[in-house]
Amino acid sequence: MIAAYYRAAGGDETLLIEKNEKLGKKLYITGKGRCNVTNACEPDAFLDNVATNPKFLKGAIYRFPPSDFIDFLGRKLKLKTERGNRVYPESDKASDVTKCLESYLHGVGAEISLNEKVLDVKTDGEKVTGVETDKRSIPCDNVIVCTGGISYPSTGSDGDGYVWAEKLGHTVVKPKPALCGINLKTVYPELQGISLKNVSIKAFEGDKKIYEDFGEMLFTHFGVSGPVILSASSYLNKRDVKNSKVTLDLKPAITEEQLDARILRDFEKYKNKLVKNSLDDLLLKAFIPVIIKNSGIDGNTKNSELKAQDRKKLVKAIKNFDLFLSSLINIDESIVTSGGISVGEIDPKTMESKKVRGLFFAGEIIDVDALTGGFNVTIAACTGYCAGNYLRRKE
Repeated sequence: MIAAYYRAAGGDETLLIEKNEKLGKKLYITGKGRCNVTNACEPDAFLDNVATNPKFLKGAIYRFPPSDFIDFLGRKLKLKTERGNRVYPESDKASDVTKCLESYLHGVGAEISLNEKVLDVKTDGEKVTGVETDKRSIPCDNVIVCTGGISYPSTGSDGDGYVWAEKLGHTVVKPKPALCGINLKTVYPELQGISLKNVSIKAFEGDKKIYEDFGEMLFTHFGVSGPVILSASSYLNKRDVKNSKVTLDLKPAITEEQLDARILRDFEKYKNKLVKNSLDDLLLKAFIPVIIKNSGIDGNTKNSELKAQDRKKLVKAIKNFDLFLSSLINIDESIVTSGGISVGEIDPKTMESKKVRGLFFAGEIIDVDALTGGFNVTIAACTGYCAGNYLRRKE
């Protein structure tokens, strides 16, 4: 929608072809239906949150930074900024974002065709000549492909853009799930549904640390999910997942020595009780048997009789709760797709193909993805802006 707006505003006769019954279908499920449109941060901070090919995106995010996107939307839509600089429509309705963008399109005379499916992009071997749809053949000089990845195919992102691109000689980096839950080799049924608000995580491939974060996570029926896990998945998907683990620190605010002192105080408070009955002040009840088992100590030992070396094992189990990975969840259920059109084959200033003149790409179809917080929608916006402003830059 943004690419089409800027093309039409620049004087191009512009047709937006959408195979769904409405525009912006994937926007409706972003931010749990509230649509986290962007992140109110500076471009450098934005790039720090790009997990794949941030260097390619640098020019685009400086040309159309979050502040410009906020100004653009803010002319027609009331916005608000929440924790972590996340920007939402004031109404908390994703549909209002789509209506805002549609209003822009109508204002510049862009034509919109719904329920029409593009089947192929036509060229003369060097440049774009038109598109073929399920209803007609359309001659044109430029095509901007904004078909997304293959996550949530029910929204229309079923990978058809990859097919056209490969047919025209482009390399498609194998799509992988990103911002997704993680399946564990050992699932903890007793922890299912438990959410941790202040947990520190570190992700490792073998012994190499590849990511760390602090925040919220959730234990599920398949493994783990939640914000810090979603972010970790966007780095783990580039690694050998089966040789990887995520280590939780359940008490990140204190050191091992401080935690040991805290346990001693609790043991003094609950004199002569068993270890398994002396940790309620420190841990959520469901975690106690899991931590005791992971530590290898006997929970039926009286806390007054627990040896110092065993207490240290308890401390280690709390500060280093290892989760061994089986796989990432299916790409159909991942929030975004990592992979797509190789960035080496796209001009980062214009988003034009280096292989076919008049062919452009924008959004999730490109091999660029970021963490949660409004960054991925903004990637779509800034790449759409660059592709849409191409003609004016050429002049």
